Amino acid sequence: MAEREPSGHQFMDLTIPEYAYMFGFLQADGHLYQGTGQKGRLTVELSVRDVDLLYRFKNLTPYNSSVVERTRSTNFVENHHSAVWTLCSLEARTKLNSLGLPYGRKSRDIRPPSVEFSCRDYLRGLIDADGSVGHAAQGLPFVALTTSSTAVALFLRSYAMRITEVERATNRNARDGVYNITYEKEAAQMLVADLYYPGCLSLGRKQVKADAIASWTRPLDMRVVRSRRPWTAQEDQLLLQEDEITAAAAALGRSEQSCLMRRWRLSKGRILTPAKQ
Repeated sequence: MAEREPSGHQFMDLTIPEYAYMFGFLQADGHLYQGTGQKGRLTVELSVRDVDLLYRFKNLTPYNSSVVERTRSTNFVENHHSAVWTLCSLEARTKLNSLGLPYGRKSRDIRPPSVEFSCRDYLRGLIDADGSVGHAAQGLPFVALTTSSTAVALFLRSYAMRITEVERATNRNARDGVYNITYEKEAAQMLVADLYYPGCLSLGRKQVKADAIASWTRPLDMRVVRSRRPWTAQEDQLLLQEDEITAAAAALGRSEQSCLMRRWRLSKGRILTPAKQ
């Protein structure tokens, strides 16, 4: 069989951008089924408008695989036209599983690979599969990721903090128990510019939206809200030990309102106290 791996690297070498992206996408939107014996398969189903990406995955995979189109009824669309990439190789499935693509239901269990990997390409794969990029109704640029995995949510927060210096809380949505992490305005521009760099492997329609984000400029009358300084366990301890909120605020270099709200959240168990962190 002709070699189809980028630059002759081993299949799913996650230091290679294409494979890191592909693995992130598969973790979020791929389905690994384990049949009896050596039977099983990996499938990815996308709208037919994104079929080009499935052919890219096929070309990156040095094992027999197929891309087929089909039309079926769903809960949302009566005639949904989609494309499905299917890979059956046991060797390929074993490799993917060992890297952290679970069999069966996986949304809460996925986590960044434990091996060396290209972080921004992996994260772009997750966002292309389970996130959004574009402009909100008010015309404000944004990039967002929805995930059930705590490990993935923390990875995005940590990575984006290094790029944008904007802190984001990671709390599950009370309604459906998922994390919805969003970056807007200049933070979105910085993060998107890093993730969707020229020539990267990505969903074509999201790449177009990512490119459009760069042209946004803040209106002159739009107030700049400085990102909040994250609280540390040491600050929480001092806040709880100090009787006078005025003294605590002065010692911490924070507003009294901020200290009052933080102390209330700690006392009500809305966040972990220093002893439990």
